[in-house]
Amino acid sequence: MSRETATQTRHPACTPSRAARELGLKRGELDLAVHLGLIQSVPDEGGGGRRVPRAEIDRVSSADGFPDSLLDRVKVVGTTDGADVLDVTASRFTRLARLGLVVPVKFYLNRYRAVVWLYLAEELKRFAADERNSPLLNDRRMPEGLRDMLDAGVDLRARNWRGRHRGFLLRLAEDPWESAGALAAFLDPVQIAEIVPDPYERSHLNRFRSGAPESGAPGSPAALIAEKIMTADDPDEIDLLCADLAAVLEDARVMRPAPRPTARRVPAPSHQGHLGSPRPEEPEPRRGWLRRLRRRTSRVTAP
Repeated sequence: MSRETATQTRHPACTPSRAARELGLKRGELDLAVHLGLIQSVPDEGGGGRRVPRAEIDRVSSADGFPDSLLDRVKVVGTTDGADVLDVTASRFTRLARLGLVVPVKFYLNRYRAVVWLYLAEELKRFAADERNSPLLNDRRMPEGLRDMLDAGVDLRARNWRGRHRGFLLRLAEDPWESAGALAAFLDPVQIAEIVPDPYERSHLNRFRSGAPESGAPGSPAALIAEKIMTADDPDEIDLLCADLAAVLEDARVMRPAPRPTARRVPAPSHQGHLGSPRPEEPEPRRGWLRRLRRRTSRVTAP
């Protein structure tokens, strides 16, 4: 058996970094492919995180058109290149994005800590090819209703990104506690405390609460900006998240109640006059987690 074959036998699933190298992707492109459902991943039982099964790497790499077809599906563009794809000005592209007609898939903060939204090039091509969108791309002025929304300051980019990212997190969730953590990631601590008043449940929920991507060091200006983008700020969006979180928590409590300290019972003192304190009972050993697949589909505005 060759060294490579032996390695594959011992490690049937690869780390994300290795999977990216074998598929000719950058690490960020692999993560996006996993989020989009193009590449399947599994939990890393050894130390947290996720891994990509060897069989999945073989499946993806043997597909027709690989690797170009895969690269095309994970290609992202910013405002300038996105405007080129739609054959419009950058300012019109920004207006379309603010109105939620094209939906960002990622964001990052540049060196000036300005938010740079990224869009799937493949989705923009489909948007441009749809004849129903021709007036939005070619007419000199936006329709009156849309102009009114822009004049009122509407900007749905952050909300639509949250909806999309929420769908990504929920697809990766393997049980109701993980689903609850995915939903709680978009609420602030005060809102979570109102839904989960029990401190032990809240502490357990926070174990599964995802942080914002591209957040930088905790407490840094970049982290604060990313946290603001991650946190829902629209009343309807908050109501929806709170209702979904409350419903998923009901399932989570049935599956596995949140752990809490086990009360120790002290035996009654012996009447035989033993010296010293009696030895308290040992708490029952904790059982392993119950795993149950439960996937929820987020409500995402399609471009």
